[in-house]
Amino acid sequence: MKAAYVTQPGPADTLTFGELPTPTPGPGECLVRVAVSAVNPIDTYVRGGIVAMELPSPYVPGCDLAGVVDSVGDGVTQFQPGDRVWGSNQGLLGRQGTLAEFAAVGQEWLYPTPDGVSDEAAAAGALVGITAHLGLVREAQLKAGETILVVGGSGGVGSTVVQLAKALGARVITTAGCEERAVVAREAGADEVILYKQEDIGEATKRLAPSGVNVWWETRREPDLAQVVGCLAERGRMVVMAGRDATPALPIGPFYVKGCRLLGFAMFKATPEEQHAAADDLNRWLASGAYQPRIARTFSLDETAAAHALQEAATIARTETLAGKIVVKI
Repeated sequence: MKAAYVTQPGPADTLTFGELPTPTPGPGECLVRVAVSAVNPIDTYVRGGIVAMELPSPYVPGCDLAGVVDSVGDGVTQFQPGDRVWGSNQGLLGRQGTLAEFAAVGQEWLYPTPDGVSDEAAAAGALVGITAHLGLVREAQLKAGETILVVGGSGGVGSTVVQLAKALGARVITTAGCEERAVVAREAGADEVILYKQEDIGEATKRLAPSGVNVWWETRREPDLAQVVGCLAERGRMVVMAGRDATPALPIGPFYVKGCRLLGFAMFKATPEEQHAAADDLNRWLASGAYQPRIARTFSLDETAAAHALQEAATIARTETLAGKIVVKI
């Protein structure tokens, strides 16, 4: 099979496009003929060695996929050959990734693709969708009628959080760096957009939500926690999902007096059952159109190195070159 792979952790240009043996599905696994994969920041961190994990060699990166079950291993009961599926959580913790023509995936990490939903949408919405759902539902327990502030509402995760928060019935305020990105955020369903280069986020949030926001979803590496706590409502919740090496100061006094909660999580550490619960809602919202993953760029499999370089430029160099997801068509 054709695949994009590395033989040891390294920069994007060490990705090789070539032939690898087609995997054989083991017990409980489905061999998926991959139609579309997607690129996430974690893919580049693992491939580059920034996040150290035990990797097979050669290593195929990639968390997300959508495609068709080609064959199944012993003990598979949930799927059969010919089923359209999507999934995530591959390329991590010793598992091979999805930037290949075939991937052997445990049935516990796969979900049926709803009729009428494209492989591009299913793959693009996989990791970011599960991440957003875990943060909003399992962690923050966002309720209908509450107000959420999403920092970065035009990015891959941010635009997903906006859409899912609206699907849950919340009022959504978000931030954008320019009017073009504000349009993207509004298309995702944002009720209010703060242009943070023109107006201070804290001041604008207090103007738009005088009683404070119930949930603050943070996508930046180095948030101003004093600003956040000042904008939270009583018993407000802050969700963090970025900035592994960040050590910002937390204003303990105002934080505990307001009864606030700080919630951090890593999507790939969620159990199969927790991720399946998220996927069930995502499938319902994908089918209804409430969730429409935004695709910013599409690459072919032999262009994987360029796709990874673009993702790194957006997330590490903060070039603001992306407003949505990168997908790779196999």
